[in-house]
Amino acid sequence: MNRRIRCLVLAAGLGWGLAATAQEAAFHKVSDLAFAEVDGRELLLDLYLPQAAKAPPLIVYVHGGAWRAGSKDSMPLSGLLGEGYAIASVEYRLTPEARFPAQVHDIKAAIRFLRANQDRYPYESRHVAIAGSSAGGHLAALVGVTNGNAELEGQVGPYPDQSSEVQAIVAYFGASNLLTILDQSTPHGLSVRKPALQLLLGGQPEQERELAMLASPVFHVDGSDPPLLLLHGDQDPQMPINQSHELHGKFKSFGLSVALHVLHGAAHGGRVFYDEARTKVVSSFLASCGI
Repeated sequence: MNRRIRCLVLAAGLGWGLAATAQEAAFHKVSDLAFAEVDGRELLLDLYLPQAAKAPPLIVYVHGGAWRAGSKDSMPLSGLLGEGYAIASVEYRLTPEARFPAQVHDIKAAIRFLRANQDRYPYESRHVAIAGSSAGGHLAALVGVTNGNAELEGQVGPYPDQSSEVQAIVAYFGASNLLTILDQSTPHGLSVRKPALQLLLGGQPEQERELAMLASPVFHVDGSDPPLLLLHGDQDPQMPINQSHELHGKFKSFGLSVALHVLHGAAHGGRVFYDEARTKVVSSFLASCGI
């Protein structure tokens, strides 16, 4: 297992979350931890550990990239390190390599790995939050509402005895219903979403209806799901804000704890989603969940 440890103090290279603010703190980064092996290659995660906290609560972060691109190296939540959270940014198989549900299998395997190895690293994994942006927001929500789902748990990784359950979900501008997303999309959104869905599902949602439903968080919500925070810009040209409205409404219909934070004038991502004000929104939500 590759365990390369570096100490970074407000170093460059973490993306939008790294603007120097009072919330940020010194942290250790444990790079390229192998959490599973699939078809002869390792799946890796990066672990960010704030120096000031002895046993910080853990956030699992899932990157975006239309399910077909992106990297664990893009981790925009560094402001939350200053709030005392540890963050694990996880790799998952992208759609040119493997179709759905491989992505969910990989993320759940990472959570099981993190729970199995808590004694090796200074974080607390009894209560775990999952967060993600764009395609990662969709995957984070799906992981969060499918604890114990045999089709989505998968058999990736060496720790099948560990739980992949999470205790809170933070979804930044993600999808929730693949059966409605195209009808809600702008022309620009369609140009991005149609080829992305083709790779994800092996066809368009109307052609792969059962698989599209399996991949849609709204069809998995029940009364046992953890609290959810949604953040979405009302001018998003790529991911319709109605996707967040649908998931928000589904949680409300079950009487679950849910909040939708609409960023007026915001598009698809950008610094505004990870600034000091939004960091406080997220940290307050997680604290209310006991994380």
